[in-house]
Amino acid sequence: MAEVVKMPKMSDTMTEGVLAKWHKKVGDQVKSGDVLAEVETDKATMDFESFQDGTLLYIGVEEGSAVPVDAVIAVLGKQGEDYKAALEAEGGSAPAAKTEEKKEEKPAEDKAPAAAAEKKDQPQVDTSNIPAAVIRMPLLSDTMTEGVIQKWNFKVGDKVKSDDSLADVETDKATMEVVGYEEGTLLYIGVKEGEAAKVNDIIAIVGKEGTDVTPLLQGGGTAGNGKAESSEQKPAEPEAKEETSSAPATSNDDDSRVKASPLARKIAKDKGINLNDVKGTAEGGRIVKKDVEGFTPSTKEVEAAKAEEKAAPAGAPAKEAPKAISLPTVIGEEKFTEKPVTQMRKAIGRRLSESLFTAPHFYVTMSIDMDAAIVARNKMNEIAPVKISFNDLVVKACAVALKQHPAINSSWLGDKIRFNEHVNIGVAVAVDEGLLVPVIKYADGKTLSHISVEVKEFAGKAKAKKLQPNEMEGSTFTISNLGMFGVDEFTAIINTPNSCILAVSGIQAVPVVKNGAVVPGNVMKVTLSSDHRTVDGASAAAFLQTLKSLLEEPVRLLI
Repeated sequence: MAEVVKMPKMSDTMTEGVLAKWHKKVGDQVKSGDVLAEVETDKATMDFESFQDGTLLYIGVEEGSAVPVDAVIAVLGKQGEDYKAALEAEGGSAPAAKTEEKKEEKPAEDKAPAAAAEKKDQPQVDTSNIPAAVIRMPLLSDTMTEGVIQKWNFKVGDKVKSDDSLADVETDKATMEVVGYEEGTLLYIGVKEGEAAKVNDIIAIVGKEGTDVTPLLQGGGTAGNGKAESSEQKPAEPEAKEETSSAPATSNDDDSRVKASPLARKIAKDKGINLNDVKGTAEGGRIVKKDVEGFTPSTKEVEAAKAEEKAAPAGAPAKEAPKAISLPTVIGEEKFTEKPVTQMRKAIGRRLSESLFTAPHFYVTMSIDMDAAIVARNKMNEIAPVKISFNDLVVKACAVALKQHPAINSSWLGDKIRFNEHVNIGVAVAVDEGLLVPVIKYADGKTLSHISVEVKEFAGKAKAKKLQPNEMEGSTFTISNLGMFGVDEFTAIINTPNSCILAVSGIQAVPVVKNGAVVPGNVMKVTLSSDHRTVDGASAAAFLQTLKSLLEEPVRLLI
């Protein structure tokens, strides 16, 4: 009789798996223990072995596709056997599901031509002969969705030129000017001052005086006389908010009342230019961006220098004019690459987000003098069967300290707190796809050599994607060590349901004070991240004090 094969739960946190690769194809003979496929879980890519003998009759999941745990992925049975009954017994076959999807898609496809035909039957407004151009709300920043009309610089009936600023628009980043790029009469204003309009909404119409703009407002999309809508075709020149006034300046140094656009003012301020010295080319002598950019401060300074030279006494040295700095134009290209999120990265994002935003974290940092630890490690490695690392010393010291501070070795379970009497320490290992945390179980009862062998073995398995689920479960405390990268100090996010995680930094050679004298020293900073629901500040500090004393006197680890 045909038997279905379901997506197994290959880790305690797995909710779905990706079929990375099928090792068998439909029609192949399969024996119990054969590897059917490779499955990418939230922790590693693992081999999925068959527990049945038979012929592979059906494959329900393509390579690279994700399916939830317990979903049917294949059917095994006798060669030529009808497998559909086995699929139906599981609540519906995969092929049937695909057929339903197609059935659901078909009406949607049928609706599209009908909608198109309906749209086609609607009368279209011919705007080709209307001598007017529609001005729409331009996209003035990459994140802009709407703009607020702060001020109209013209009113209906006014004559406008192609380079006139029609209005000041407040975007999500700044207040900028909207230039119409059309010449004619302002026939229509669609948005009042202080009101918002979405990007591409009609805000004004410019054209021949007396033109009826109703057809353009009813759905016409193109300006007359072959003109395209100006705000979509031509980029609006971003300028800051304009402050216009016809009043004369109060003094030669005060240019606050000179008629100028905000962008022109900003550029002038950055360059140290007094707007009183700049001649405006826009309507009414108004100063715009190009006027300021075309003005060179050296012109005024040369004139001032000449005046000073005339007034200076004979024989006085002439004042040199500063040389203008010429900056090269740098042209670049924006490039990026996008990759799909792996199952491991999804799990890391989900679990760490839940931890950080659910558990109230607090952090305690302590500096540890590692001089004695360095000496002790060197002596140990002279006789130890395996090389002992500083990370091994930290793991062992944490294991011993956790037995003395049960609050740090606890777990928050919602309605109760579990105080773990055993010590299982998770050691974070970086892999290409993210982060794995193999667990050193009963670490308090293991020697440094034993810990060293296990850590190295787990690290190798992690990088080779050979870690088994049981090797990554059951931690009561976690260590994240970035010391090998020379990191001075960092904080880590708690690996729930643990109450704490220790962030271990590099050993830094720094001057320290010993016996009243400043001498060279080796200091390592550690930061304990704690869940405030289970651990208080005093408990965290007491744990770090114990850890510090153990590492500063490593002989205590052997007792």
